[in-house]
Amino acid sequence: MEQSEWKIAKRLYFSEEGKARTSRPAVRVALGGILIGVMVMIVAICVVVGFKQEIQRKVAGFGSHIQVVNFDNNATYELQPVEVSDSLLQKLRGLPYVKQVSTFASKPGILKTDSAFQGIIFKGTDYWDYFAENLVSGSLPEEKNEVIISTVLANQLHLAVGDAILCYFVQEDLRVRKLYVSGLYNTCMSEMDRLFVLGDIDLVRQLNHWRASQASGIEVLVDDLRHLQEAADGVYFATANRLDEAGNAFYTQTLEQLNPQIFGWLDLLDMNVVIIIVLMLCVSGFSIITGLIILILESITLIGTLKALGAHNRFVRRIFIYEAILLVGKGMLWGNVLGLGLVALQYFTQVIPLDASIYYVSYVPMAFPWGWLVALNIGVLLVAWVIMLAPSAIVSQISPAKVMHFE
Repeated sequence: MEQSEWKIAKRLYFSEEGKARTSRPAVRVALGGILIGVMVMIVAICVVVGFKQEIQRKVAGFGSHIQVVNFDNNATYELQPVEVSDSLLQKLRGLPYVKQVSTFASKPGILKTDSAFQGIIFKGTDYWDYFAENLVSGSLPEEKNEVIISTVLANQLHLAVGDAILCYFVQEDLRVRKLYVSGLYNTCMSEMDRLFVLGDIDLVRQLNHWRASQASGIEVLVDDLRHLQEAADGVYFATANRLDEAGNAFYTQTLEQLNPQIFGWLDLLDMNVVIIIVLMLCVSGFSIITGLIILILESITLIGTLKALGAHNRFVRRIFIYEAILLVGKGMLWGNVLGLGLVALQYFTQVIPLDASIYYVSYVPMAFPWGWLVALNIGVLLVAWVIMLAPSAIVSQISPAKVMHFE
């Protein structure tokens, strides 16, 4: 029986008589509402996921996904050292989802030129991949007295690659080092760009009279942010129950714990996506209801004839539900094509710019979260199916006798 209903629905939708019906303009409007709704939802999800991934990648570039530091540290950048043994590093590198393990050392300081000065955090590191990607000019440090600074700092202090600068390191006995700018980087994270100067980790060890095995902490990068919590648990259990050679305990923090204000802001974006999806579902749902009612009203004669021939209400309702499914399917198809097309265009060409001083990126970032997109399409189909049930009930109110009398 359902095969007959499907055949009738396809004939009504695809036949020349169906295309010539007076309701076609209204059906096209309904189709456009579904198309626009699906397209906007796809673009919204791809933009927000892309934006969150890009900001998370930038923040992780300055502080990694997981940090292991001295348990007795306070909330400053002058961190107490820990002894980092080769066996501990190897153990962390062998954990699931761990991509990179490195050591770092940080120290507050003041950069001073003849005309200006700026408070900074000098970060010594032995992992340079992120800053190599964001290097604008010059090269990475090769000597202990070489550093890279951001273009923000360079403009503020009127520095260029190759220039020398004095750095005053804040400690009990104030120390001064003459550093040379080997390169300039730009991550568009203006607050962090203004704060961090990157150099050799051995310079901090020398200033603090630390041994070669000592560092401010360990930085761990994961292969995928979806595995952050699992990797953090592994790092925690690998370090929580052990002390270093000096008797110091380890303390593990994740990227979200290190930057709660940034991740709180990113969480607000999820609420924006939910609001957009709800609004677009309302628009699409109204379009579906309108289109289906128009299709039913225009086919009253057909409905009366089918009922006079013995068709029950459920049979007739299925015909129009199937016809509406064809309408929704076409709208979703073109919505996916146009939505993913716009996302791909921006992903590969970055044609839409952003103000980097406000959004931390110079263009609208895009991502392809296929799991979310598949779930979105399934959700739209389910919502559309539920929405179709109400207007299709009009069929049961149509009397064959009245239709025939009207004709």
